Amino acid sequence: MSEIIFQFAEPLAADGIAYAVRACGRPAGTIWEGWLEFEGADGTLVTPRETTQPDRRALEYWASGLSPTYFEGAFLRAISAEDEDVDDSEPAAFETAMSPAAVDLPGQPFDQPPVERAAVLDPYSVGAKGRELLRSELGALSDWHLRNIIRAYALAGDNADIEALPASALVDLIVDAVIVA
Repeated sequence: MSEIIFQFAEPLAADGIAYAVRACGRPAGTIWEGWLEFEGADGTLVTPRETTQPDRRALEYWASGLSPTYFEGAFLRAISAEDEDVDDSEPAAFETAMSPAAVDLPGQPFDQPPVERAAVLDPYSVGAKGRELLRSELGALSDWHLRNIIRAYALAGDNADIEALPASALVDLIVDAVIVA
């Protein structure tokens, strides 16, 4: 059964319509799959699967790092998916998982307190698919997610002051450390 994993505080504005953005997911065997839903006055748009994660917490962590730039691309994927023949056997999570508590917790996971988490992205796995894909995926993450990746994968020396680096420098540091030309 679908669940709303994360309610984003800021709506996405597209074509003069404000869309509430929610990350949703469901168990799929031994993993969890996640997608985004955009609810506007004109209805709900649903992306195809955006990610698979090993468990619900990992899915929450993935969702917590999404940015408005990511939403824009996902919104376009949702529009494309609407134009294709998609499996509508399970209703959108808006119809199945909304609870009164959901309204009171914008920008927070629904049923978990904040916890220390591992890196949201494996730079080596993504980097194996190409430099530009890695750069693109990293560009959609917040500064703190980028710093967390650097720490989790020990991509900077012990004396490196990554706290002072802007996002673009963090992305460069990760890409340079992972991609060996």
